[in-house]
Amino acid sequence: MNRTPHHHPLRLRRSVLSVPAINARALAKSVALDCDVVLFDLEDSVLPEKKAEARAALIAHFATLERSTGREHVIRINPLDGPDGVLDLEAVLDCMPDAVVLPKVSEPQDILTVADWLSEAGADDDRDWGPRLWAMIETAAGLLNLAAIAETGRTEGGRLDCLVVGLNDLRKETGIADIPGRPYLTPLLLQVVVAARAYGLDVIDAVFNDFADADGLEAECRQGRQMGFDGKMLIHPAQIDAANAAYGVTEAEAAEALAVVAAFAAPENADKAVVTIAGRMVEKLHADQASRLLAKVDLITERKRTA
Repeated sequence: MNRTPHHHPLRLRRSVLSVPAINARALAKSVALDCDVVLFDLEDSVLPEKKAEARAALIAHFATLERSTGREHVIRINPLDGPDGVLDLEAVLDCMPDAVVLPKVSEPQDILTVADWLSEAGADDDRDWGPRLWAMIETAAGLLNLAAIAETGRTEGGRLDCLVVGLNDLRKETGIADIPGRPYLTPLLLQVVVAARAYGLDVIDAVFNDFADADGLEAECRQGRQMGFDGKMLIHPAQIDAANAAYGVTEAEAAEALAVVAAFAAPENADKAVVTIAGRMVEKLHADQASRLLAKVDLITERKRTA
C-alpha cells in the first residue's frame, strides 16, 4: 500500500470552533469569526428534545451561508445507533457541509457505514465525493483500534480526512486524571498523531475547557503544536486567536523555509540530496516540509483576504 505522508489537499485547520446548532445567536455570530473551521454541533450541546429544532435551524443557516471564504463548515452528528443519527445525516444532505464529524468512533466500520450511507444517498453528486468524514477519537476502543480506523482514509470512497481527539469523554471512560500539562494523557495523544500521520490524515487536539484561563490555553496550544497536531478544537470565540497563533507560521519559520527551498532550487544543488545552510546539514525531505509550510502561509494569507 502506498502510504505517502500527505495525500489530502492541504487545509487550514488551526482553529476548529464548536457552535451549538440550537443556538441562533451563536450561528449568526459564527459567520464573522476568524476561525478556520466552524463545527456545527448536533450532539453533546443539544438536548434530546431539541434535536429536531437544531436540525431545522442548521438547514436554514446553511441555506444562506457564504461558502467562498476558505473556511470549512462541518457538522457533528449524533451516533447512528441512537434515534437521531440517521435524521442528522438526512439534514447533512440538505446542508452539504465540507465534512461530517462522527462522534465516539470505535472501529473502522463506524466510518465505512456512514461513507456508504452518503454514497447511496447521492451525496457524491453535489461535488467531488461530497462531504468528507472526521472521526472523533474519544473512547478506549477507539484508541485500541486507531490504526484500523485511520486506514479507512485509504479505502476507496472511505472519505476519512481527519482525526479529532475528544478528551472529555475519554477521561470519563478511562478515569485518567485531568491534570494541567496532561501528563498521563500525553502518550495517548501521541498515538493519535502517529496514526493520523501514518495514513496521511490531519489531526486536531481536544478542547481546553476553561476558556477564562488564557495562559493555560496558550500553553496547551503550544504543547499540541509540539506534539504534531494541526489545530485545536475550541468551545468559545475567545480561544480563536491563541489557536491561530500557536498553529500558524511565524515570520522566522517562513524565512527559514524560504531559505531551504531556495537552496535546493539553486542550479549548483540540482543533483544534491543534502545541502549545507548556515552551517547546518539540510536534507531533501526538509525542502518538502518547507514547501508545505510555505503553502500554509499562502492559505493563511488568503484566509485573511477573504475573511
